[in-house]
Amino acid sequence: MALHEGVTPTGMEYSIHDCPLRIKDEILTVFPKVDVSKLLIVPTCQHAAMDLVQVGEPVDVEKDKLLEQFMDWSKAVCDILAAEGHWVDYIDPCSGLPMVHKECNSVYPEVEGLSVLKGYKTANAGCCKVLLHPKW
Repeated sequence: MALHEGVTPTGMEYSIHDCPLRIKDEILTVFPKVDVSKLLIVPTCQHAAMDLVQVGEPVDVEKDKLLEQFMDWSKAVCDILAAEGHWVDYIDPCSGLPMVHKECNSVYPEVEGLSVLKGYKTANAGCCKVLLHPKW
């Protein structure tokens, strides 16, 4: 259950969750020193203008746009929270690796995490798992 849900000005959905037991081990694999009992997780979703499983230049442009929006928002939120003394990080959607604590080299399974937190279903797309957003 989300503690809060919202939408950014660019249309990115986000929600705030306590760290559930089902993903604590994955979090500790990526961030072994974090206190998961106090950790809040903020998953995000963006609606793409096209099917991103396809290939080609228009898909690449859309992916880049969505990635830039995510990275800009995530960095801004982390900067604000870090300035207030909170431990923060966010995951690069392309690599699954942390962007703040770069000494960590374990990959966070973001599709699985979002599925656990939001209850969304997943499907296989080649060698990747994709999230099935209930509205999109």
